[in-house]
Amino acid sequence: MINFIICDDNKEFSEKIRKIIKNYMMNFDIVDKFYMYEDYGEKFKSEIKNITGFKLYILDIETKCNSGIDATRYIREELDDWNSLIILLTAHNELKFDALSNRLYLLDFINKFDNYENKLKEDLDRVKKNYDNREKCLTFESNRVIKRIDFKNIVIIEKEKDSKKCIVKATYGDYIIHKTLNEVFKLLDKRFIKTSRSSIVNIDQISEYDYSENKILFKNGIVTFDISRNNKKKVCNNVKSS
Repeated sequence: MINFIICDDNKEFSEKIRKIIKNYMMNFDIVDKFYMYEDYGEKFKSEIKNITGFKLYILDIETKCNSGIDATRYIREELDDWNSLIILLTAHNELKFDALSNRLYLLDFINKFDNYENKLKEDLDRVKKNYDNREKCLTFESNRVIKRIDFKNIVIIEKEKDSKKCIVKATYGDYIIHKTLNEVFKLLDKRFIKTSRSSIVNIDQISEYDYSENKILFKNGIVTFDISRNNKKKVCNNVKSS
């Protein structure tokens, strides 16, 4: 999934940006989600903290409440998010130097009155390549330390009983992640499938599936019987095609 976060105090212009992106994304089998804002107030700051996954920000430099440069600095420095892509928009080209001199790692700086549609489409090509080549790992925080687990090494992810946490079982150990199973699932790719409401498995790590016993045996010897009746056929089909 690609999350598009657009902030511009001109609703008509924001909608034009959204339509350009929507038409572009129709060419690809990628889920998109839009978050639309008119300023960089508390709603913007509080909500973007909880947006997970791949993100592209398209921010107007000047709104009635704060600036796009300050918002970018908040994303980079306060949220410590150096992975999201950011495009700044403006009607004042003289602000370009100010934006770039802040060393906030922008994807682009687009002038609204200088062929912005074509420039945005060119940037979307770059975004698509970045998305296709993104790091294939699960990133999470544990005891104030950022940890990463390569997707290929994740075997199974299970919901911890009576909590909103998950246990990630990898080939080299187990980890607790403070996210719900659905939140984690959104961060994964197509090699992962849900087998029930409380578990996700990596089909590349499956050694065999015993349909009669409803048992999955993984390559590292782990076994799970947590496959719901509705998911038995899905598991079977995925094991056969892997």
